[in-house]
Amino acid sequence: MNARDFWADKEKASQIISEFKEVKNKYEAWMSLSSKINDVGELLELSAEDASILEELNKDLASIRRELEDFEIRIILSGKFDKNSAILNINAGAGGTEACDWAGMVFRMYSRWAEKKNYRLRVTDILSGDEAGIKNITFLVEGSYAYGYLKSERGVHRLVRISPFDANRRRHTSFVSVDVIPQIGKEIDLNIDPKDLKIETFRASGHGGQHVNMTDSAVRIIHLPTGISAQCQNERSQFQNKQMAMAVLKSRLYKKMLDDKKKEIEGISGEKSKIEWGSQIRSYVLHPYLMVKDHRTNAETSNANAVLDGDLDLFINSFLKKFRAVSYTHL
Repeated sequence: MNARDFWADKEKASQIISEFKEVKNKYEAWMSLSSKINDVGELLELSAEDASILEELNKDLASIRRELEDFEIRIILSGKFDKNSAILNINAGAGGTEACDWAGMVFRMYSRWAEKKNYRLRVTDILSGDEAGIKNITFLVEGSYAYGYLKSERGVHRLVRISPFDANRRRHTSFVSVDVIPQIGKEIDLNIDPKDLKIETFRASGHGGQHVNMTDSAVRIIHLPTGISAQCQNERSQFQNKQMAMAVLKSRLYKKMLDDKKKEIEGISGEKSKIEWGSQIRSYVLHPYLMVKDHRTNAETSNANAVLDGDLDLFINSFLKKFRAVSYTHL
């Protein structure tokens, strides 16, 4: 950073500064923990003479445990794209209004989680249910390590409850699928031929203000060789919608490339991933008892309302610790 030509390449310089800050933050966090642990050791010696110190000691230990767990998770998040923002897609399963309502609840759960983590959430595309909820929604969770945390949420989420839409008050089971991919930036250079892209504009159907709803500002981009598409309708202008749709398309194409590579490896070796795409990962039971259980880690809690309000750390941390060695291609 002290080199004379450091700022000659601003993009590279910014990347180095970002890496430096990350290493510095980890180092400072470690040194802070080490200092606190040393302080606890000194208090422990004093507690032999003064029992009242033990109460203060227990408080300090509880705080250190929480900081140590947070630090451990941050160290675990060392995958290639863990630092990136995340792109999530939620799809309601079969079941009509019941499934659409569950999809809306899942979206709210991630919205509340993002809010608590001080992440920015941006909806790029949404298709509302006919009566309630959401049929499909694509949104970005922007912020450092958003993908690293949220990659644990990929899979099928199952809800069991008394349906508010059933006059006979019967118990229903609903499913939604959640897909999570990292937002790919300039760190990956995908050679996309403009001739392979079909760009369509249309009138936005969702919320977005009078201007958005009266002009063909929404954009859909289709990659013709693969059929993969992305669209955005929630930005203020057609140009912004096109940029966002292109960012999502680029991430989806990179994911497909990794998936194809994974299938090729499995075809040669016969190996199968422990975590399959589209598998049921978690159950949310609201009747006849309250419980949320993750089927991959067996982490569970009876405080289902807190989970649906965005309290996901138990499940995210349990997943990251158990599958810390699993690469992106297995997720």
